[in-house]
Amino acid sequence: MPREMTIGEFQQLIERTYYDKDSSRGLAPSFMWFIEEVGELAQALRSGDRNELADEFSDVLAWLATMASISGIDLEDAAQKYACGCPKCGEMPCTCPEPGGHQSESSASC
Repeated sequence: MPREMTIGEFQQLIERTYYDKDSSRGLAPSFMWFIEEVGELAQALRSGDRNELADEFSDVLAWLATMASISGIDLEDAAQKYACGCPKCGEMPCTCPEPGGHQSESSASC
């Protein structure tokens, strides 16, 4: 069984495997591939098949890592936005009153 990876290790693995091809393709076409994979994930969510779900989640994650790398974004650093809980209210779990409250940033800090 493969060892567990951090987000950063996963991004580096995807870079070593696909970066040259993906970066020459460009961000916009890579985004289109990402959206296609999100659509396949939506279908897997409807079916509820766990193996299909795992496969599609991994594809979405791989394309997300690709786009981050092409954009010069380190996903490990980007994930720190949520290190202290909800970026809007600063709580864990989120106590924002509105649905999707975790989507906005605030000045909350750890």
